[in-house]
Amino acid sequence: MLGDNDLEDIQHLGQAYQRLAGELGKVIVGQHDVVEQLLVAMFARGHCLLVGVPGLAKTLLIRTLADTLSLRFSRVQFTPDLMPADITGTEVIQEDKATGTREFRFLEGPLFANIVLADEINRTPPKTQAALLEAMQEKQVTVGGQRYTLPEPFFVLATQNPIEQEGTYPLPEAQLDRFMFMVHVDYPDADEELAIVKQTTADFEAVVSEALSADEILRLSHVVRRVPIADHLAKYAISLVRQTRKDKAATALPEIVSKYVSWGAGPRASQYLVLAAKARAALAGRHCVEREDLKAVAAPVLRHRLITNFNAEADGVTADEVIKHLVDTTPVEAESAA
Repeated sequence: MLGDNDLEDIQHLGQAYQRLAGELGKVIVGQHDVVEQLLVAMFARGHCLLVGVPGLAKTLLIRTLADTLSLRFSRVQFTPDLMPADITGTEVIQEDKATGTREFRFLEGPLFANIVLADEINRTPPKTQAALLEAMQEKQVTVGGQRYTLPEPFFVLATQNPIEQEGTYPLPEAQLDRFMFMVHVDYPDADEELAIVKQTTADFEAVVSEALSADEILRLSHVVRRVPIADHLAKYAISLVRQTRKDKAATALPEIVSKYVSWGAGPRASQYLVLAAKARAALAGRHCVEREDLKAVAAPVLRHRLITNFNAEADGVTADEVIKHLVDTTPVEAESAA
């Protein structure tokens, strides 16, 4: 149940979302769905994987977002020779000139930031990806047997190029599952591209203002978790996820799933569906989750958790098409009962 303070915080969050979108709009043309999904994941305390071809302003968007939130930003260009110590930090020997004694001192790596941009994450070897995985899941790094806690809030926003696969290391399913959203960044339409060209070829530099502080983000992320969701909507979210699984106990498996899906989504998908829907409702200034919230976040939550088979590849069926079919055909119990 939301208290009076929570209701005020949700109203404040809705206003902050409008300010954030406005500040980002000074630099980023279009990409409204991408901006919404990034902010939903952020206030749900989740990580994002942005997938799109080069030149779609993925890096610029993340950098601008960090500026509007007054958060410490760090960018890591992932390359095949990147080692875990390059991102976590390392221990060096430091000598005390007064006493002559030497001791180890830990130098923090780029992971010690609030927003970490992991650029082209699939270009680095599994050993470095594993170090990033610990940071994402545990909010800490381990160096020399010592654990170091990362600053709060902590978000990993990674980018991946879907068309250039030579010399890359595909992300393991376990690490993909740690990302709350996989966000597709698409080409702009003709009007947006005209606006981009005019804006970026003129002698003009947009200046963004701070819309929220780190402390406010932490406080409001707790409010998001207190947003209520009706039982029938929570069951709808679970039903969406369970229908993707070829479980022996499953009954009436949708034909599109039995034909095109090898492996379905795990329980983390159900958790993220509900949490993301709560964040989306709060960002809109609403005090409870609606079905439209769940439908809006279904694709970014599920698309990287479904493994399609050879039949899907042969017929040109994508994970997004499977998800859309499930969203459109799965009934909500309360609606059918009414």
